[in-house]
Amino acid sequence: MQDARHAEPEWLDHQYNNRTLVPEHGQHLSRWAEWSDAARQRPGVLTDVAYGLEPAEKLDMFLPAPRRRKAAGLAPVLVFIHGGYWRALDKSDHSFVAPAFTDKGVLVVVPNYTLCPAVTVPDITMQMVKALAWVHRHIAAHGGDPARVTVAGHSAGGHLAAMLMCTQWPRYAADLPPAWIRNALSISGLFDLEPLRHAPFIRDALRLTPAQVRRASPAYLPAPVAPTAQGAVACVVGGAESNEFQRQNRLLRRHWGQAAVPVCEALPGLNHFSVLEALVQPRHRLHKLACELLGV
Repeated sequence: MQDARHAEPEWLDHQYNNRTLVPEHGQHLSRWAEWSDAARQRPGVLTDVAYGLEPAEKLDMFLPAPRRRKAAGLAPVLVFIHGGYWRALDKSDHSFVAPAFTDKGVLVVVPNYTLCPAVTVPDITMQMVKALAWVHRHIAAHGGDPARVTVAGHSAGGHLAAMLMCTQWPRYAADLPPAWIRNALSISGLFDLEPLRHAPFIRDALRLTPAQVRRASPAYLPAPVAPTAQGAVACVVGGAESNEFQRQNRLLRRHWGQAAVPVCEALPGLNHFSVLEALVQPRHRLHKLACELLGV
């Protein structure tokens, strides 16, 4: 792993500050807001369902389109975790992810979490553990199959998706089985948090300590036990993203191995924001990959 202590702070900002790297990022965020508003107007949307007691511990659910619901049987579940460097954005900014999947019979869950600096990255990780525990216990009541859960996330959400794959669920709660999440999709994920401890644009918001970096960097943790095609992580990154995001995308496979990370790809021409938009484009490789993971 790269020792970011010996890197120039300006270089780290250049590599990791995506709003600077993508000057048109505001256009992407405006599209997301417009598309998300439209998604929440569709039928079968449940917003602000509490998965915990903290104000931010709420999630939105998008039920499968009525024409795709079966008289019997439970739907596959996609849990999508939003990005924003753990310090920005909201689940409501990412409702647009849901329709492309609910139209195919998938139940989509989008959880929120408390943002830094009010909490730490390990705190946020545990909030996502709590959210997924809620999904396992309650999703069947809404028509979702707790045995067919795929977790996806973008940027900081991609980091959180990988962390969930190496969670020791029975240690968190005795009623949770080990390795019950079907698989995960990390889009532009971050697996080594050490550089972000030093990057000036983000370090004061995250306030990462060396101990937190060790606890919350997936690449520092053991690979999921006995990974299979049904318990692995797919890692993708935009081909137009920075060299560091490309390195981060390769890092998890290097440390967890190909069995745990069978997919490790750079998608040509996509930046840090357009890569997420590719997830909802039915003809795009990224959308098809998500559908493969979901089994639809």
